[in-house]
Amino acid sequence: MRKVSSVANLDLNLLVSLDALLQHKSVTKAAQQLGLSQPALSAALARLRRHFNDDLLYRVGNEYHFTPLAAELRQRTGLALDGVERVFSAQPKFDPAESTREFCVVVSDYGITVLGDTLARLFTEAAPRARLRFRPTSPDLVARAEQTLVGTDLMLVPHGFVTDLPHKDLYRDRWIMVVSSDNEDIGAEMTVEDLKSSPWVVVYHGHSAATPADRQLRMLGIEPHVQVVTENFLTVPSLVSGSNRIALLQEQLVRLLPLNSGLRTIACPVEVSELVEAMWWHPVYDRDSEHTFLRELVIRAAELATAELR
Repeated sequence: MRKVSSVANLDLNLLVSLDALLQHKSVTKAAQQLGLSQPALSAALARLRRHFNDDLLYRVGNEYHFTPLAAELRQRTGLALDGVERVFSAQPKFDPAESTREFCVVVSDYGITVLGDTLARLFTEAAPRARLRFRPTSPDLVARAEQTLVGTDLMLVPHGFVTDLPHKDLYRDRWIMVVSSDNEDIGAEMTVEDLKSSPWVVVYHGHSAATPADRQLRMLGIEPHVQVVTENFLTVPSLVSGSNRIALLQEQLVRLLPLNSGLRTIACPVEVSELVEAMWWHPVYDRDSEHTFLRELVIRAAELATAELR
């Protein structure tokens, strides 16, 4: 049985106040956002401080700073508030044509490039009064996928990052090497030595943040000489073009690049497994009619978008 003794007597408005305070780091700005007087929000902050036995915000000169607990609560609070809003906005019957709710999908710029336009079109046709929000992925959101998906409808990321959550595979994509059209260091075929000696552009880079292709190269004993790190796949072409850098990109993304992107593609000299893009959700929404509607749209969008690229 869920323990409720610690929260049964809490005013949920305090969660709204806490979220605003942590977003703005200012009593005045948070009060303005909520349409409250400054004394009213100051009183709410005092109640929150008593509850947590922590100052949460403390003043240094003319600015407020977070305590360690407040910094930890900042993202949790937003997720909790999203979850509360979902609970109290639930309806016994769901009519997409009449819905005014916002659906949120965590997705990379690669995923938006491949599926975004098709999904937005299907969504607008089915639910013209609703809103679709694309939220960019980040290593932190993906690492805490289960917590993130409490307040977010879907997360579109390939296999290899999320486990033990419901999912549906959407499509497969291949990794291909991209080099500048005028890169004379790389011939018609790339060698393993080229992989080891050439400077790289990579998307994300770290112990817990790397693409599946980068991970596979490391497992094969190939440690790229990383010269540039970016957190957006769409920035890779401009960082490779006109340089001696190389990169791995998804084939379907490369096909959508302008013809004058200044790149040429080469097969990777080592076998890199295909990327399997999937959508993930929290099990609490397995039978949620609104959620089922969105999942079906994403599946349909993936079928249409990838068929056009074959």
